Amino acid sequence: MARPRIVVLGSLNMDLVCYVPHHPLPGETLTANHFATSPGGKGANQAVACGKLSRPSSSASSSSSDATADVAMIGAVGADPHGTQLLDSLRAHGVDTAHVRSLDDAKTGVALIVVDEPSGQNRIVLSPEANHALLPEHVAQAIPGPRPDLLIMQLEVPLETVLQALRTARDAAIPVLLNPAPARELPVDAYKGLAHLVVNETEAAILSGCDESELDTAEGLKRVSGIFLERGVRNVIITLGGRGVYYATHDGKSALVDALKANVVDTTAAGDTFVGSYALAVVSSTGTFDIDAAIRAANKAAAITVSRRGAQVSIPWKDELQ
Repeated sequence: MARPRIVVLGSLNMDLVCYVPHHPLPGETLTANHFATSPGGKGANQAVACGKLSRPSSSASSSSSDATADVAMIGAVGADPHGTQLLDSLRAHGVDTAHVRSLDDAKTGVALIVVDEPSGQNRIVLSPEANHALLPEHVAQAIPGPRPDLLIMQLEVPLETVLQALRTARDAAIPVLLNPAPARELPVDAYKGLAHLVVNETEAAILSGCDESELDTAEGLKRVSGIFLERGVRNVIITLGGRGVYYATHDGKSALVDALKANVVDTTAAGDTFVGSYALAVVSSTGTFDIDAAIRAANKAAAITVSRRGAQVSIPWKDELQ
């Protein structure tokens, strides 16, 4: 029996991370406690999360017989050392990079990340570079074959490219998981038939046109998720940090799943780990999809990620979840 296939379309960035005693104030020059450079980008992080969480640490290659899913990436990097490092990281974690373009006339994307060590919270400045060279025509060529069981996307590549991918996937009856970050207004048609929408509080408020304070109550969560369901989304997942995760489905199910306690060191890639774990549960489902169980497993994986420094290096392997 063929393994399920996940394709991730999105960004690849090199993360330049400073760990500081507090976030700098306007005009303040702050000395960092630690600095690190590591592969990142929401797209690449989510692909690596799918790769690592579907494989034991002892068998990282994409051809491993121990893997529970095949994972591929669509994106773009520059033909520079950062691009080479990002591609090497993807391959080392079991991700097929055949559709990641290496561009001679562009630089690899870079993310400047400042992590407040006492809280583990981060602030990010992103320079997209080669990510914005991923055009709609590249997507149309890459998605159709081999046909994925799930397409995952974010919004760190051009919106026109994401919308083309949504149309291509819809025409081919490929389920899509959209993690619309960074949040921006989307055409209403983008939500039609969307299998899974994963948003945090800020993204849910921006995309629904509601005030973020509405998400403080159960009634508000139900109303905001209902907006997305009315637009055609089948499963809405709203991550709420320490409060947990709220979900609502097209068939009337809804609940607030409590967050797991964790020793928070660095929140970078926590949301991407959640998406990767959830996606694996989606493609591994053989009967009725148990969204509650999928979210609980994703919470567990993300709790491990926040207890470690870094992005892709902090994401657990499958055997670390035992």
